[in-house]
Amino acid sequence: MAKRIDVSGLNAFYGSHKAIEDISMTVEPRSVTAFIGPSGCGKSTFLRTLNRMHEVTPGGRVEGKVLLDGDDLYGSGVDPVNVRRTIGMVFQRPNPFPTMSIFDNVAAGLKLNGSYKKSELNDVVEKSLKGANLWNEVKDRLNKPGSGLSGGQQQRLCIARAIAVEPQVLLMDEPCSALDPISTLAIEDLIGELKERFTIVIVTHNMQQAARVSDRTAFFNLAAVGQPGKLIEIDETERIFSNPSVQATEDYISGRFG
Repeated sequence: MAKRIDVSGLNAFYGSHKAIEDISMTVEPRSVTAFIGPSGCGKSTFLRTLNRMHEVTPGGRVEGKVLLDGDDLYGSGVDPVNVRRTIGMVFQRPNPFPTMSIFDNVAAGLKLNGSYKKSELNDVVEKSLKGANLWNEVKDRLNKPGSGLSGGQQQRLCIARAIAVEPQVLLMDEPCSALDPISTLAIEDLIGELKERFTIVIVTHNMQQAARVSDRTAFFNLAAVGQPGKLIEIDETERIFSNPSVQATEDYISGRFG
């Protein structure tokens, strides 16, 4: 079941450096929300706070609230591993486990989470690969290394691995930046299908991609190098790209800076 994310008053730090400041927003379930903005404005840092990946970074800490259907992800006693199981992530570069087969890459999370019969694993792996639009391309070589796939196929394999454990939210950090245009189109089509089942948040430097795939877009910016990144505005994607409320958003989208 896709879930809603409510963020309020969020600050994130690397040691004493404040990377992002006072961010509040709502991410609606069964939708795609895109984060855009210049490099260094905190888009990826904020994304990683949503599933508690930021605190894995040395010196990384977070202030504020992140609620998933009302449950505080940073509340006392909350297991961050369970948070990351509920809120999956796909990274900028495809990162299949190099020594594992295609099958084992998809099944890896399931095996960590508990004991499954072989037949159950077979069903989930097939369902996940179909969900990632990869099944027909790999069904006859499931025992071959995942690292032997093309870049676009590897990224879809990583998406299959992420959705195999049935998360409620899927975070994507520039998932197409290392891919060719054909593979990018395949991932974008897939995002459109996945939002029927998941809440999706995507960071992208490609504004055309944000316009194509997202329902809502958030623009981040920073006042100067070394200053914390801030959320400038978030709205329906069509409005952000046609009639934004803030001049800085229009300046960025029109190419005046960034």
